[in-house]
Amino acid sequence: MTRPKAIVISGPGTNRDGDAAVALRLAGAEPTIVSATQLVEHPGLLDEARIAVVAGGFSYGDALGAGRMLALDLTSAGGGRLGERLRAFVASGRPVVGICNGFQVLTRTGLLPGALGHNSQGHFDCRWVALRAEPASRCIWTARLDDDLHCPIAHGEGRYVHPDPAALTAAGQVALRYSSPNPNGSVEAIAGVCNPAGNVLGLMPPPENHVITRQHPYPPHGGAQHLGLRLFHNGVAAAREM
Repeated sequence: MTRPKAIVISGPGTNRDGDAAVALRLAGAEPTIVSATQLVEHPGLLDEARIAVVAGGFSYGDALGAGRMLALDLTSAGGGRLGERLRAFVASGRPVVGICNGFQVLTRTGLLPGALGHNSQGHFDCRWVALRAEPASRCIWTARLDDDLHCPIAHGEGRYVHPDPAALTAAGQVALRYSSPNPNGSVEAIAGVCNPAGNVLGLMPPPENHVITRQHPYPPHGGAQHLGLRLFHNGVAAAREM
């Protein structure tokens, strides 16, 4: 079976690009890690890909706000040509996911609704959480996920905010909610949202850090049914169907 090409977009300070590449490879894709600067110089890399991941980490050290600088790279670099190509990628229906810092980037580029603010408790938080897929969501990444996903979090600005979360839910754009205690004060425990078409997903907890069962810190509560890898399987399956 053909392995669809995937691109993992990184920036200075990103530290989850390698993990995302591993998850994509395990899910059946052929990933390549590139920086936004490389994409400006070689835009064909994005055109050739069937899946795009905006990796997590702390791009530009979260200077001037988490995700702001990398978002500017993706929308304004090369006179805005990269931003146009990225929007065309989304419009084509190809799967895109932004994780943690990548989620912050996608909201700042306007590809996803809402924004991410400082955690309500006022400090960085690192722990394991459980996520439940919203049954009525349009999101292709979370389709048919009947069991909770177990993922770690590691963020200081993970509180999702939106002026009308009920409208988001009605539109099928809420993809994931925290089923464990809300770790950051996100409105209505929203952990992930998608665009109206459902092919772009943003979420704070990194599913790429739970792709094999031995990564779970509490083995009796882990198991294959809770792997974050299942989300990547859905993205790769959607890319193959295009």
